[in-house]
Order: sequence, then C-alpha cells, then structure tokens
Amino acid sequence: MNKTIKHILVLVIALVAINFISSKVYKRFDLTADSRYTLSESAIQIINEVDSPIVVDVFLEGEDFPSEFRRLQNETKQLLEEFAATNSNIIFNFINPLEDESTRERNIQQLTQRGLTPMQLSVQESGKSSQAVIFPWALASYNNQTVLIPLVKNKIGASQQELVSNSVQHLEYAFADGFSKLTKPKRRKIAILKGNKQLEDKYIANFVQKLGEYYYIAPFTLDSVASNPQKTLDEINSFDLIISAKPTEPFSEEEKLVLDQYTMNGGKSLWLVDAVAMEKDSLFNATGTNYAVTRDLNLTDFFFKYGVRINPYMVSTLYSAPITLAMGEGSQSQFQHLKWPYSPLAGSSSKHPIVNNLNLVRFDFANQIDTLKNNLDKTILLETAPLTKLEGTPREVSLQLVTKEQDPQSFNKGNQTLAVLLEGEFNSVYSNRIKPFKLKEENNKSIPTKMIVIADGDVIKNDVTQNKPLELGFDRWTGQTYGNKEFLLNAVNYLLDDNGLINIRSKEIAVAFLNQQKIASEKTKWQLINILLPLVLLGGFGFAFNYLRKKKYAS
Repeated sequence: MNKTIKHILVLVIALVAINFISSKVYKRFDLTADSRYTLSESAIQIINEVDSPIVVDVFLEGEDFPSEFRRLQNETKQLLEEFAATNSNIIFNFINPLEDESTRERNIQQLTQRGLTPMQLSVQESGKSSQAVIFPWALASYNNQTVLIPLVKNKIGASQQELVSNSVQHLEYAFADGFSKLTKPKRRKIAILKGNKQLEDKYIANFVQKLGEYYYIAPFTLDSVASNPQKTLDEINSFDLIISAKPTEPFSEEEKLVLDQYTMNGGKSLWLVDAVAMEKDSLFNATGTNYAVTRDLNLTDFFFKYGVRINPYMVSTLYSAPITLAMGEGSQSQFQHLKWPYSPLAGSSSKHPIVNNLNLVRFDFANQIDTLKNNLDKTILLETAPLTKLEGTPREVSLQLVTKEQDPQSFNKGNQTLAVLLEGEFNSVYSNRIKPFKLKEENNKSIPTKMIVIADGDVIKNDVTQNKPLELGFDRWTGQTYGNKEFLLNAVNYLLDDNGLINIRSKEIAVAFLNQQKIASEKTKWQLINILLPLVLLGGFGFAFNYLRKKKYAS
C-alpha cells in the first residue's frame, strides 16, 4: 500500500513539474517540408521592434467560400498565429462584413470607399456553380495609423486555385510589408529627374504616391548643370536613388558626366527609356496613323559603357495586351478589345526576388535591349514571349493593323529582353576621355552599386481620367490590372537594399488542392464505399466470428 502511494506521489510531482516547465518554456515546431510556418528572419526583425499593439482586422471570413479560398483563410490565420507567437503585441480578428443582411450593402459601400474592393468568385462544389462575394483584405492599425493589406495576389489568366497558390506565397510578404510601413520610419531619399522632358507628374503620380509610403521623394532638375555642374553633382549625391521616367530631350555631356559620377559614388538608378518616338495617343487622329522614328537621347555611349544597348527597334509580339477601339458607325459603334502587337506582355521565369511570382507587365512600343560583355553582373528581369519580331524605324504605324490577320511565321525572333539589372563596380563613361567640365574629385571606377534599365518609359505611366491618375497597370477598358506597379516597387526596394522585405517574396510554398471535377464525378462512388464498405467488413467479421465460435464449441 505504501509503495502504491509513493508511486502516485511521484506521478503527481512529475506532472506538476512538467506543467510548470511547459508554462515557462514555449516552443513551436514547423514540420512542413517547405517550412511554410517558419517566419523569415526579415519578418521577425520587423515585428520584434513592435512595442505596442498592432491590431489586424481580417475580412476574409464567411461560410460560402470556395474550398480554395477557405485554404487561403486558414493559411492567413496560421500565419498570423505565428506572428502573434513571436510577438504578443500582434492581435488579430477575423470579421465577416457580409454576415448581417441588414447592414450588408452599407458595409460593402464603406469598405469599398476605404479602398477594400470586393471580389466576386465562382463557386464550383458538388457539380453546381454559384457566385460568392468576399473581401480579401486586412486592416492593420498601430499608434493611430492604419494600412491596407491585400490578401489576394492577382495574376493574368490564373485559375482560382493558381490565384490562391500565388496569394499564399505572398502572404508573409504582404503582412511584413504592412507592419514595416507602420513601424519603420522613412530613411532613404529618391530623386525624380526633371529637365529632359520626362513624363509629367500626373502620369507618374500613382507610382510616386506608392513610393512615398516607404521613402522620401523629391523632384530634381538637371538644368542647373549648365551654370554650376559641380554644385549639381554635390546635390544629387545626397540622394540614394534617381529615377528618369521616359526622357524625350537629349542629355548634354555635362548632364551625363554628373549622372556618371553619381553612379561612380555608389548612387543607384532606375532608367525607363524609349529609343523610338511613338505614342499610342498619336494614332487617334483622322487617319489613324503616325510614324515611329528613332529618338536620340545622346545616351548610347552612356549605357554602352555600362554593358547594355537599347536598340531603336519596336518589339512586336502575338502575346500582348489588347487595344480598345470604337468599331462601327454612329450609334451602332461599340468598343471592342482587339489584338495589338505593340503592347507586349512581359514576364520572367527567373526566381530573382524582383520578378518572382510576378504578374505580367504591360509595355507600349517597347524596344529591344542587348547585353554586352564587361565586368558587371547582368540579370534579365523581363522578356517577351517567343513569338516576336523586331520592326526598325522609320516606320508607319496604323490602327488598321487590328483588321489584318497576323502571320505567326513572321514572329520568329524569339524572346526579347525588355528590362535588365546591372550590379557590380561600374567603369566611368568618361574614363580616359576629355571631361566636359573640371571635377573636384574624379572617380573612374564605382564602389559596388546597381542600375536597372527598362526599354520603355510607358511602364511607369498611369492613365489619367478627368485629370485624376488611375492605378498604375490598370486598364480601364478591360478592367485588367497588370504587374507594372509591383515590378517597379520591387525594383526600387532591391536597388535601395531593402532586401529584408524583398527576399521574403522568394519563399516558395507548395499548396495542394483537391480536384473539384473529380470530386463531383466520383461523389456517389466514394459515398457508397464510405457507407457500405464498413458495413460489409463488419458483417464479414461477425459472420467469421460466429462461424469460428460454433466450430470451436460445437462439441
């Protein structure tokens, strides 16, 4: 008896000790093959700095979700649990804004006004099709600031399963990016170059506004180079990045030397350049035609020295964004989306963090880029589909092209490079050359730096209606949103060494889905198996048991 009591006491003490230790030591284990529930170091660093509550309201809640979006809902919940486990100041709630029928329409209107646009889904379950409305958004609030966090990452031509798979891979980046906006002060400065007839402010307003959430932005004119080039160089060196958005006026040698020395001092740059002068708007005239001609910006030697050449060819491809035209006469005319080979849709198979899991990017009258051998590392970021041809200048471009059948055999130039990243130690364009002005300090080789060259200025151009800028990449005629804004934002993040956030985008997560068509077609079979098979097995076991029992005890 004493021995039994002793064993019970030891057991009780052991249980108390285990409970005490477990209350003090907390550890979560991620046993998934792709480590999907292990937060990136960059994400952990962001939330470790949070010292007061961040409240996250997730609107991805409801009962009528398709099974794919229930997966996204669960992945969102599990990810937020990981954030909360790392820092208890992360508090989250799941809210269904459509639950109450009496306030449904009002809630939809209020959320839409805040920028949380609803999404309409096709629900395929049990062989039947229906429609559902969801709000794939979250709101994160911290110290009287609120940011919107998108939970769905669109991709052109993607099925709902592919959409969810892309979105799941994007979740950690989306939340880490939102938390970073709330908690990290701006540090870096970006100069938007002026003075060479770059795009007007209203045509880059949407992207600049987005950049303003992360960085300080200021216009910078090169006009002062003519009177005081050294002062201009000193001033531009105070910026971490320069952006030249579709210059249309040639650069002087003095301006080029300032920009070259800026690069030599480690400055980063994003160039969006057209080697051909041609605008889509110029075609909407009485004849529907215009001439594409070479645009000389006096930058050929500038980029050549750095290892790229933008050729004055227009890239024409069968895989492109449509053009919307009014077809017909008078009251019978209708807007139609027609094939237009001069608006290439560019993508990448690269896993580079700038373009990994990126939607297609729309170009207009893009040019071809050649890369040249030198000491710099070059990464092709965007390229066309293989069915491509190159058209030289001068050339007449006509809207009548939409009425003609294109010969696929003529599109035989293969993939064409439209955007390239240069990294390393740049050699000066003016090394061993007479300088257009005397430098206070001459540098012929840069410290390690980066540059991105894009062979089309329209990549950064947003549409404008009623003098208001639309979202960059949004086509108001088709309702399609392309990946222009995300691509450029990733490019700027990478150039400015915000690798913490951008590297999260490289995380690969495999998401498995059930085949809904197979489920519908084999539903009856599996119902019968699940119901009848256990009964058959139970009956067989009972029969065998009775048979053996009778045989054993018959005598």
